[in-house]
Order: sequence, then C-alpha cells, then structure tokens
Amino acid sequence: MLFRKRTLVLMLIDAMLINLATFGSFYLRFEVVGGIPLESYQIYYHTAVVATFLYIAVFHVFGLYNRLWQYASTGELLSIIYAVTVGTGGTVAAVYFYGLAQAGLRMPHTTALLLWLAMVFLIGGSRFIWRILQENVFDRHVPGSQKQVLIVGAGDAGVLAARELKNRNYREGRPIGFIDDDRAKQKLHLFGIPVLGTRKDIARVVKGHNIDEVIIAMPSASGESVREIVQICEKSGVDLKIMPGVYDIISGDINVNPIRQVQVEDLLGREPVFVDLEEVAGYVSGETVFITGAGGSIGSEICRQIAKFNPGKLVLLGHGENSIFDIEQELRAERPGIDYITEILDIKDREKVFLLFDRYKPGVVFHAAAHKHVPLMEKNPEEALKNNVLGTQNLAEAADRVKVKTFVSISTDKAVNPTSIMGATKRTVELLIQSLDLRSQTKFVAVRFGNVLGSRGSVIPTFKRQIANGGPVTVTHPDMVRYFMTIPEATQLVIQAGAMAQGGEIFILDMGKPVKIVDLAKDLIRLSGFEPEVDIKIQFTGIRPGEKLYEELLTAEEGTTSTKHSRIFVAKPNVIDVKLLEELTHIVRERGSYLTRDEVIELLQTVIPTFRKKMPKAVAK
Repeated sequence: MLFRKRTLVLMLIDAMLINLATFGSFYLRFEVVGGIPLESYQIYYHTAVVATFLYIAVFHVFGLYNRLWQYASTGELLSIIYAVTVGTGGTVAAVYFYGLAQAGLRMPHTTALLLWLAMVFLIGGSRFIWRILQENVFDRHVPGSQKQVLIVGAGDAGVLAARELKNRNYREGRPIGFIDDDRAKQKLHLFGIPVLGTRKDIARVVKGHNIDEVIIAMPSASGESVREIVQICEKSGVDLKIMPGVYDIISGDINVNPIRQVQVEDLLGREPVFVDLEEVAGYVSGETVFITGAGGSIGSEICRQIAKFNPGKLVLLGHGENSIFDIEQELRAERPGIDYITEILDIKDREKVFLLFDRYKPGVVFHAAAHKHVPLMEKNPEEALKNNVLGTQNLAEAADRVKVKTFVSISTDKAVNPTSIMGATKRTVELLIQSLDLRSQTKFVAVRFGNVLGSRGSVIPTFKRQIANGGPVTVTHPDMVRYFMTIPEATQLVIQAGAMAQGGEIFILDMGKPVKIVDLAKDLIRLSGFEPEVDIKIQFTGIRPGEKLYEELLTAEEGTTSTKHSRIFVAKPNVIDVKLLEELTHIVRERGSYLTRDEVIELLQTVIPTFRKKMPKAVAK
C-alpha cells in the first residue's frame, strides 16, 4: 500500500513537470514573436495531453518509479535520458500524425528539442534533488556517533568505506578525512571529504583531528604496506579496522558488512585466488566425490568448496566422529540440495576402505587425511608410517580398482629434502602415488604447499591462546621462516590443480614470500591491542626435533614448469624405484607397530637416501 501511494505521488509530480516542460518548450519557441500564436494553441493542448500520458507510461516501463532515488547515480541519470528520449520521440510522432489530420498543424522542430531538454532537466532534477537533500540536509540532523574516523586509501574502496559509514547513519563514526600516498590527490575532496596527507602524516592527522579510528581501505595493498600502517596506527593509539577486497565479499569469504577488524591474514598481502569455474565444474559436477580427513581444517574447507559445484554425492570420510558431524551439519544447513554421506573410517583399515570404494564407486577423491604434527610424529614414527604411507596406499589401490577418474593427494613443503619423520612419510606418499599412476587408468596427482593460517596445530591458534593468557608467546628460533597461505586459498588451488591433472604430477602452489615466525607473533600481539616485549613477552624455545629454519618447495633435481594457472606449477618427475617402495610397504604391513625408531628411519632411507644420514635432532639450513 505504501509503495502504491509513493508511485501515485511520483506520477502526479511527473504530470505537473511534463505540462510545465511542454508549456516552457512552446513558450521559448515563440518568445521572439510575443508568445504562443492562437493557431498553435490547438497543437500545444494536444501535445500536453499526449505527452502527459505517454511519458508516464514510458517512465513506468523504464522502472523510474521502482528506484530509491536517495542512492541515485550516473546509472539512474542514463535511465532518465533513455526514457525521456523514447517519450519525446513517441510524443512527436503522435502529434505529427494528429497534425496531418488537422489540415497541416504541426509541432515546430525546435519545440521538440526544447521539450527533450526541459524534460531531462526537470525529471532528472526532481530525482537528484532528493539525494542532495538526503546527503546535505537530512543527514546533518542524524545524531550518529561522535567517533572521528580516518580512512586510509582515497580510491574506490575508500569511497565505499565512507558510504558504508553513511549508510549506517554514522552510528559507527563520521569520516573526517582520507590518507593517500598519491600526490595528485592531496588537498582534494572525495565524496565531500578532504585528503589530509600521505601515510607519513597519519600520526599528525590523528593528533590534529582527534581521530578515534582508522579504516584501511586498500584491498590491493601489499602485506608490507598494511603492516607498516598497522604499526603507525598502533603507536598513535587508535582503533584499527580494514576494508577487505570486493572479491572477498562476492565469493562469500566474508559477510556483506565489509568493514571489520584487521586480521593477521591481511598482513600477508595475498592476491585473491581465481578459479576456472567451468573447468572445475567439468570434473566435479554430478560426480561422487570422496574427501578423506573431511573433518580437518583442510578437508572441511575442501568440502565447502566442492559443495559449490553440485557433486552428485559428497562422501565425508573421517576418523573423528565429532568433526565429521560438525561439517555435515554445516553443509546441510548451507547447501541442503546435495546428497551428503558420512562414513567414520580409519584409512589404515584396508578392508573398510575397499568396501566403501566398492559401495559408492567415486569419480573423484581428495585425500587430506594424514598425521601432520612434526614433533608428535618424531615421538611416534611408526604411526606416521602406518597412517600416512599405508593409509594412502589403501586408498590409492582401492581407487585404482574401481577406476576413479582423479585422485588428489594433499602433500606438504616438509616433504622436500625432509628432516622430519612426518616430512619423509609425505615424500614417500608422493613417490607412491606417482608409481601407481604409471600403471593405473586413474589420474594420481599430489599438491604440495606450506603452512595454512588457522589450521589446527598451526602457530596462529597457539599464539592467540598464549596472548589470551598474558604470554609469553613462544617462538622456536628468531630466524625461523615459513610459507603461509589461507585455508580457502589453498583449497581452491588444490581443486583447480585437480582439474588440470593429467596423471603423475606433483603440483606446487605459489606460496608468495616466506614470513618470519617472530614477525608474525609481533603482528598478532599488536592486533590484539598489546605491545610486543612490553605487554606480552616473546620467548625463544629452540628448534624442535625434525624442524628446519627454512622450508623448501622443491628438491634440487625437480625444477618446475608453469601451468595455465599463474599460481600453480608442476615439479618435474623423479625416477622412482617401484621395487623399493613395495618392499617398504610390505615390511610396514608385516611389522607395523613393532618397528623401532631406528628401523623406521632406515626404512625411509631406502626410498629417500638423503634422509637423516647423520640422524640430527634438529636441522638448520
């Protein structure tokens, strides 16, 4: 009812403006001869009647009565111009045919042009005057918040941030100014707000304008730039928030409320991952997809990403019942139209593995189940061998038996020149699936990448717990360096790599620049509102067994070749001794839990000759 009243009021206003424009166009045309001649009044009256009904009908067709004009922009102006042009053309044509029937009466050509100009001016002005009043009169009477906000980045994202604050009626604060390093923008106004300086001026501007909060609106900025701005703002004692990239909003990685607290992921400065949707859908849609380790950090995110591509069945395999239950409930709530199947499975249980493959006959398998914790696997080396190597062999041979199309195994940078038991078992897994690919119709591939932020057992949750407890934050070594990716980024690239698989490849994901763990700890302490070494101490505990100072993504022999995706590379294949692999897996099946630590190391050395020849407790490169 309210919408109908609003439409009728707008139509009434438009009718008055149409008649005003019609009279004005005739009056201006004949002003030089002292006014509208008597013989032209008939054509004027007919034009006014036709124009009133025709314009309103055209405006309705063009949707001018279905718009919120307080948000009017160039798109709405173009719609008005198109509608007025069509309405004017229709009016001129109707009046022309009427004039032919009335002994040659016609509308002067100049009058038609004046009518068009008057209509654009009056109709456009009536719409945009509402936005002008909304922004410059009504909003000034909104109490809002007294919080003063400074926006870093005077680009599209900066305007979006300022508009977001306005759309909330300034309840979250009022934008006082912009900061931008572009010299050409200095002292100019954007969205009615001045550019007050560059990032070097942040401290001065914060103090001079009593700024309470800074919003970083630079989605394409590098991690180093964001880190520098964060440090400046922390020293200035202001609250800090960030405007993520528009891609993050579209992809659903964040909600539609784009201004949020700065997170440690923002400091990495990672470019968004772009996935070839058609290529991925081509090998996943309609297929039965197995995901092992489906309750884990990587496995659960693979489930979320695969569910977007409408698989025929999504079979969630995992050893932990609680984590499998949680991801199943989440998926059913978010994407209810898919056939989800949950199976509690220990991948070392060969009979159960083969039973499930025979029952569901999957077309695609993502193998994310593994023991990954380096120090724990140093204490339990036989379990690393049994789970990582034998478990993968069970899955791979079952996949070969039912002719799975694509089998993707998740590997790690710790498999390169491994110094840990865990890394050595993952390298053995890479060799194992490459050897099986040589004699199978299934395309077996591995995807190798580094640490993921936020995964279970990663440093970020550990640091957060330590900060919450008041410290200290423990770092193994001041020079410890690691590659990092976000979980969604890694899983999207894993799925994309599966689409490119030909069989036997080890895909390597572009990890960007390595990050010092101590710098990551300091950044997280600052983002938590504390000062490193003042409020929260950092304690160095020493390198743990099996760890390296620097992780690598390639062995010296491998090298890489590029793929059509800029973030995915392929390692050149190694020569594989299939017989040695078979002997290793046979011994593990025979003796398994009874293997001693030394025996495990000797077994791994048969397939990885360089592994721990001196058996160091920790290796620094």
